[in-house]
Amino acid sequence: MTGPRPRILLVDDESSVRITVRRGLEALGYDVEVATDGLEGVRQVERWHPDVVLMDLAMPKMTGLTAIEHIRTWSEVPIIVLSVMGEEADKVRALGVGADDYLTKPFGLQELNARIRVALRHLARSSSDQPVQVGSVKVDISKRLVTVDSQEVHLTPIEYEVLKHLVLNAGRVLTHEMLLDRVWGPEYHAEVHYLRPVITSLRKKLGSQLIQTEPGVGYRLRIAAP
Repeated sequence: MTGPRPRILLVDDESSVRITVRRGLEALGYDVEVATDGLEGVRQVERWHPDVVLMDLAMPKMTGLTAIEHIRTWSEVPIIVLSVMGEEADKVRALGVGADDYLTKPFGLQELNARIRVALRHLARSSSDQPVQVGSVKVDISKRLVTVDSQEVHLTPIEYEVLKHLVLNAGRVLTHEMLLDRVWGPEYHAEVHYLRPVITSLRKKLGSQLIQTEPGVGYRLRIAAP
């Protein structure tokens, strides 16, 4: 890892998790700080300005969900939830209040590193209008242009809007509710049947591997590993 060391804030009340994850990430070249509860985590985000936050959910003083809600009132820092609470409803709720990704404990260090690097790339891209390329698929939001193997692909307006939001959040999970709200409007947030045929059509036009299903939760646009 070259350049400045990315700053990772780990918020978890389990000392064994803090020790293990901190050592592993520092060995991979990250600068890591820790917090033992949600309230301390919010204060650390304000004070230290990390590049990525790793957030547990069940913690004393302030839960991870409440901490995420507080942070999202003033910061867009990428937040990855790390939790033993692996039910679909827990994932949807965490993503709904502003988390960018979700890993269920136990997890491997390399998987965590991959998610962090996705978050860092998304952060770097957020202020850029550069096209996004995944394999043979290239999406240029500024030109409203989608190509496969350099050949332009026609998308319907709805297909394009769904793809655009996935591209703008490449590598991150977007829940069904988020996509429905942003593309169709808030009154359609429960109409999952509107979304499924659009995803099916996008896969036929752009390749079956581009859009990954998170069962019961939503979708994410795959991005190539660094």
